[in-house]
Amino acid sequence: MNNNRNEAIHFETRVPLREVMKYNPTTIECETTVARAAEIMCRDEVGSCIVLRNNAPIGIITEQDINCKVVARDIRPGSISVSQVMSTPLITIDADSTVGDAAHMMVRHKVRRLPVIEGLKVVGIVTVRDILSVANEINEIMSDLIAINREDEMIMGVCDACGAMSDDLAQIDGMMLCPDCREEVSLR
Repeated sequence: MNNNRNEAIHFETRVPLREVMKYNPTTIECETTVARAAEIMCRDEVGSCIVLRNNAPIGIITEQDINCKVVARDIRPGSISVSQVMSTPLITIDADSTVGDAAHMMVRHKVRRLPVIEGLKVVGIVTVRDILSVANEINEIMSDLIAINREDEMIMGVCDACGAMSDDLAQIDGMMLCPDCREEVSLR
């Protein structure tokens, strides 16, 4: 059983990043004010903007950057540029990577968002939420497959319905049943 668990984890993390990343992430120029960045984040319903200088990614500004570096310090958001409060250096991941690669990188660098690059161009972004949604979906599928597999297995033990010992128990509707009790259930 432990081997199946390892296979499920291995399967889950080999999902291509292109399958889960969001394409065309929100970007802003480095001279943009924090106030304008916040407006753009609200408009696009995102929690971050990738900061560009001459179309090259140089940093990222997040809601947390705005809260901790601007609002908490009582700085007027319209008086400061994103380049002064963005997170840098920008931690990125290559578009040909896997979900597992992204998860490991997020943990190692303690970030919740990774811009996805192809060459020097940002083509997408992946977040912890994106990775967790894939993980949950695959875990549900794996649970269903395990349940189907268990329904077909014959197990030795005590029948949940009649209490008799049997070397041919099978799970039916959540109960371990002997052949006689399975037949009875099927006749109902």
